[in-house]
Amino acid sequence: MAGLRAMPVLPVRDVALAVDFYRRVGFHIGGIWPARGTPSFAIMAWGTVTLALDREGGGHGGREGWQAYLYVTDSEGLHAHLTDIGIPVERGPEEAFYGCVEIDVRDPDGNLVCFATDLTPGPDGPGL
Repeated sequence: MAGLRAMPVLPVRDVALAVDFYRRVGFHIGGIWPARGTPSFAIMAWGTVTLALDREGGGHGGREGWQAYLYVTDSEGLHAHLTDIGIPVERGPEEAFYGCVEIDVRDPDGNLVCFATDLTPGPDGPGL
């Protein structure tokens, strides 16, 4: 298993407003997901850089928001490794509706970090 890339997750008050800002900077929209009819989470891409925008306090999929989303080659293998070395996993491995197998881990400072394997890597995958 290996780390592939990192996607910071920024808390935002208004996803649509943040998307507009980052589009003007030069990013393009990788995906926008609604919650209760309002955009609540977006992935923006600029070359090989991805950035997630998470409506402040809203979290994604009804959960508390992540501080980072890290793409790895084998999230299930990482889950086994973390379990073997005694690091608690809060969620997963779990396949999300957008095509990633995810595990959530909290670091010693309380940051929620998701490790995910993209099941459709490349230009059509959820993480671009």
